[in-house]
Amino acid sequence: MKLMDYGLAPIDFQNPNAAGSTPSDGLSRRTFVMTSLASGFALAANPVMAEVITTDTKGLVAGEVSIPVADGRFPAYRAMPAKPGKYPVVLVVQEIFGVHEHIKDVCRRYAKRGYFAIAPELFARQGDVSSMTDIGQILSTVVSKVPDAQVNADLDATVAYARASGHARADRLGLVGFCWGGRAAWVYARHNPKLKAAVAYYGLLEGMKSDIKPQDPIDFASELKVPVLGLYAGTDAYVKAETVAKMSAGLRQSGSGSEIVVFPGVDHGFNADYRPSYDPTAATYAAKLAHDWLKEHGV
Repeated sequence: MKLMDYGLAPIDFQNPNAAGSTPSDGLSRRTFVMTSLASGFALAANPVMAEVITTDTKGLVAGEVSIPVADGRFPAYRAMPAKPGKYPVVLVVQEIFGVHEHIKDVCRRYAKRGYFAIAPELFARQGDVSSMTDIGQILSTVVSKVPDAQVNADLDATVAYARASGHARADRLGLVGFCWGGRAAWVYARHNPKLKAAVAYYGLLEGMKSDIKPQDPIDFASELKVPVLGLYAGTDAYVKAETVAKMSAGLRQSGSGSEIVVFPGVDHGFNADYRPSYDPTAATYAAKLAHDWLKEHGV
């Protein structure tokens, strides 16, 4: 499956080989495949569209950092204001393409707004998706093998890194996730009650349950305590309107204040300015909603 097809038809996440991928190469989860971030865009994201946004680092401290965990260290991209101080933390959670240039740019955008923004490479144990050219291969050899428990633990470690840095207000913690990271936003919001707020851009709400992903967001919507704003696309082949309606009903029962906004006439990935799905009007409005949501909830 190539980039121009991504978002036009649903993928069977339970059987990603159906997307034309290769079998798993058996990468061990006990070692880190990635110890540093790749530069530029993931190969599977090419060709990069002309609309791509590049945010400069003027007034920022920005670059790669290394986060310690029990089994080693994994890389992350961090951006924050250069002016001395402690800043609210925004975890930026990647798409299936990993922490490539678009996700790094999102960190810089939030840093320009006064945040300690950090994007951990959450596939570091399973594989380097930056060098893969096919989305089916990314899904089968890496994405399908990343446990929710691992993601939650690595996000916890990222928060601990921010807290220990001396530059962050970890008590003012938010999260913004895109695509794969949009689903992770819902999952982490359930995991960490100290999260002030989260924003989930078009993350899958069902269809990914497995031994290492025990529940879909739609299964625990009514149990959420953390306010999550879902930003979804009206013509998304991955997330159907009836699924969004069911998720919204569950959220109303939760008492968390979570809600979902659907942008009519746009597709999955409407925020990704390097992809054909990019919609500048929807992306600009969604960014305002996301920023306002975090501010309103103390991030």
